[in-house]
Amino acid sequence: MNSHVTVLEIDGNTLTHNLQYFKNKLEQDTKILVVVKAFGYGSEATKIAKFLENNVDYFAVAYTDEGIDLRNAGIEKPILVLHPQIPNLELIVKHQLEPNLYNFTIFNAFLAFADAKLLLNYPIHLKFNTGLNRIGFWHTDVPLILSKIAATSHVKIASLFSHLAASEDLNENEFTINQINDFAFIVKQFYTHLSYKPIVHLLNTSGIINYPQAQFDMVRLGIGLYGFGNDKNETNQLKNIVSLKSIISQIHKIEPGETVGYNRAFTANKSMKTATIPVGHADGISRKLGNKKYSVLVNNQKAPIIGNVCMDMIMVDVSNITCKEGDEVIVFNSQEMIQEIADTTDTIPYEILTAISQRVKRLLTC
Repeated sequence: MNSHVTVLEIDGNTLTHNLQYFKNKLEQDTKILVVVKAFGYGSEATKIAKFLENNVDYFAVAYTDEGIDLRNAGIEKPILVLHPQIPNLELIVKHQLEPNLYNFTIFNAFLAFADAKLLLNYPIHLKFNTGLNRIGFWHTDVPLILSKIAATSHVKIASLFSHLAASEDLNENEFTINQINDFAFIVKQFYTHLSYKPIVHLLNTSGIINYPQAQFDMVRLGIGLYGFGNDKNETNQLKNIVSLKSIISQIHKIEPGETVGYNRAFTANKSMKTATIPVGHADGISRKLGNKKYSVLVNNQKAPIIGNVCMDMIMVDVSNITCKEGDEVIVFNSQEMIQEIADTTDTIPYEILTAISQRVKRLLTC
């Protein structure tokens, strides 16, 4: 039971719209992997996955427990764990998750585990570093990988993939093209020496938009599903999927000279009316939004946050707004508002979305 009155509403219709928008950019036989890591980019991974399961081919999560949550929710589609750890290998197999093996430490560990458990053709994924320099095998590792794969029947390569470093930045076009070509060379070596062809995937949301020639067999749809295309024109074609809403808990009359909030950060210079909202930095509202840096909507009118953002509450100026205790407050309900929060706090929409605390109730509507 979650009794928090602050709610993150997820719009299933806009999810469908965004998914279809990207499907229209793909070749007919290109598969779609939907990324639902970090609680579905801050929304609700299990709700997103259950809603979309019949319309996509794969899901991806960052960590094992996220994959287990999907399985416990009844998700049957393949689930790729992007950053598995050795202590979790048994859980991965128990829940039929598919590990990304990105260096010889975890690769050898999983092969040994698969051998000990007498697994047969268990699906694994191999990630290659082509320029992001985060995780992944090097192209020089291919011969040794192939020799180890040839010596076992316990695992089978489900996919080969890499990650573009700057697919959203067309000024880095040459670098990205080099990544694509390097990855294609790696794939060719596997195709030459394997008796089967693993799924091949490289493109993220921005890659789908800017490098359609590199779709290979599958694409990975992340932030685009949630309403952002890393490009203003593309984002305008998408729809916002989440709205953060709360209510007015209390209304105060403030006299000139009185202060509001911690550290007496705001001082009234005239008679005014404030509303206290039960949402704060523990819910994902950055303290940088305080002191009139950002405004919420009360009855469709802007109400600036005054004073410092508290852990569980914010106070807003409603002097010129007709409202009462219990009225709805919209913290954000559009891409523009989310982008404004990101700009004000010097970050990106990814961080704003994923920062929404898990104590905030999630509700999917359609």
